[in-house]
Amino acid sequence: MEERDEPSNPIDREEEKKREIDLNTLFPKEGYDLNRLFPDEGTKRLLYELRRNKQDIERFIKSLQVEEE
Repeated sequence: MEERDEPSNPIDREEEKKREIDLNTLFPKEGYDLNRLFPDEGTKRLLYELRRNKQDIERFIKSLQVEEE
């Protein structure tokens, strides 16, 4: 029996659309249409995760600096 990655009903499809990543919102200062440059959903998710990881690292570094003072 094969499992599909596609949502099985219309409600799941609507939820998937809500979860679509808008790269132009994530990187507002870029002068390009990033969604057009990176149409692949896997690439969008990768860039989203990189952005989240960067924010987590920045928060961690700030917490270290506060502890040192």
